[in-house]
Amino acid sequence: MKIKKPFLIAEISANHCGNFKLAKKLIKCAKENNADAVKLQTYNADTMTIKSKKKYFKIKNGLWKGYNLWDLYDKAHTPFKWHKELFDYAKKQKIKIFSTPFDETAVDLLEKLKCPIYKISSFEMGDIPLIKKISKTKKPIIMSTGMSNLDEISESFYAAKKFGIKDITLLYCVSNYPSKVEDFNLNNIKILKNKFNCRIGLSDHSKDNKIAMAAIAAGAEVVEKHIALQNQKNGLDIKFSLKGKEIKKFKNDLIFASKLLGKNYFYRNNSEKKSNIFKRSIFIVKNVKKGEKFTKNNLRRIRPGYGLKPIYYPIILNKKSNFNIEAGEPFLKKFLRFKN
Repeated sequence: MKIKKPFLIAEISANHCGNFKLAKKLIKCAKENNADAVKLQTYNADTMTIKSKKKYFKIKNGLWKGYNLWDLYDKAHTPFKWHKELFDYAKKQKIKIFSTPFDETAVDLLEKLKCPIYKISSFEMGDIPLIKKISKTKKPIIMSTGMSNLDEISESFYAAKKFGIKDITLLYCVSNYPSKVEDFNLNNIKILKNKFNCRIGLSDHSKDNKIAMAAIAAGAEVVEKHIALQNQKNGLDIKFSLKGKEIKKFKNDLIFASKLLGKNYFYRNNSEKKSNIFKRSIFIVKNVKKGEKFTKNNLRRIRPGYGLKPIYYPIILNKKSNFNIEAGEPFLKKFLRFKN
């Protein structure tokens, strides 16, 4: 998967609120506000869970507290019948579109639509049969790693490798909605990079752009963020979504953080060169006659930087001058003969 860093994925998720026209508007909003790709979620309630009123299926805390799982997914899902038109619409808008499949039937649908990339959600990372199904497509995959420890991530990562996927992006993710600043450990990005030697990104459910900016500084190349329309009030994910022009501001912040990183080698900008003159150098501070020795009394290491570098100071001491030199002159090589 070739990307231009930083790469912003605009996640629609459930913010279409069951309205097809709103789903299309969200795709257009992502394009207009400089997102690099837009992402759907491909499931229905029956492929996620069963319709049961037993206590196991009721959400007890968090943003969706009180929902029965089946009811939540039934309300949140993007109908399969929408997918083709949404894919076609995204292509017309000239923005990349892909999806997260949550079971094998979703993969079959997305393959018919020539989905270019597959996302594996944090909650499905341990579903090795699903990873195997996706891996058969040989297409790039993006894995969110929320809640998983390194052993669990390794299991899924190397399963995908074993089944034939060569291009894997791991997203550091905090599966808490919305995520708080104190929930993050951005050193995880470097740890994942070092351990798996692959592209690393961030799945960001926070409400603070500085977290994603810091993630870019830590080595993230891809950022996924939920989106909504400019004045949208409703949506299951609205509390941690970027709205309208906030998407562009977020992307610009990512670009800014990326530019600060600069090049992959030690580099000084040419604009700094004019400041070299304010470095310390060796100066004559008392008049020196030809044949007179240079001493601590007639030499000093001071600003500005017109003279020889201070490293030569011990070499010069007690050497004889070849010239008469006035105080206030920078020390030059010609004043005596010595090897660099």
